[in-house]
Amino acid sequence: MYMKYTATAIPEVLVFEPRVFGDERGYFFESFRQDVFEEHAGKVIFVQDNESFSEYGILRGLHFQKPPFMQGKLVRVVRGKVLDVAVDIRKDSPTFGQHVSRILSDENRLMMWIPHGFAHGFVVLSGQAIFSYKCDNYYSPEHDAGILWNDPQLGIDWMLPCEDIRVSEKDSRQPKFAQITPLVTGNK
Repeated sequence: MYMKYTATAIPEVLVFEPRVFGDERGYFFESFRQDVFEEHAGKVIFVQDNESFSEYGILRGLHFQKPPFMQGKLVRVVRGKVLDVAVDIRKDSPTFGQHVSRILSDENRLMMWIPHGFAHGFVVLSGQAIFSYKCDNYYSPEHDAGILWNDPQLGIDWMLPCEDIRVSEKDSRQPKFAQITPLVTGNK
């Protein structure tokens, strides 16, 4: 098997771990396999790949898109280390308002699947990071939404001192969790 997966405390959020083949020349691994992904996450067609570069303490999130432009994301780190977070915002979900997090890095090569109905964010724990992700829907500025990253109701431990965290002006003005409209996704 070239890739294994594990479910998180929120079963729809999955972590994929590729098998890495290394020798004196370097390494090789499959960063994505449609058949393995679909076996565990279901049928998904990715339409957009994104990449960002950030420095230590940069926090991007918590972001999501409203219907009909909800996005599922398969995220990974190409260089560096981040704490990646998914918050369940599905209206009828038994884990509504809960979150899961994983450290993703160029060393562990883990990938996390964040399906529709989740807000997503990450903070850079290393000096710099290149973050890459596949999306199953296009970015739509009119449907862009978010949640305040440090809302105490969510209780997210970002693993950095607050004074080290830097967010965009937009992310500093996001509404609190209690102020958003929960999403209806059709899957719980």
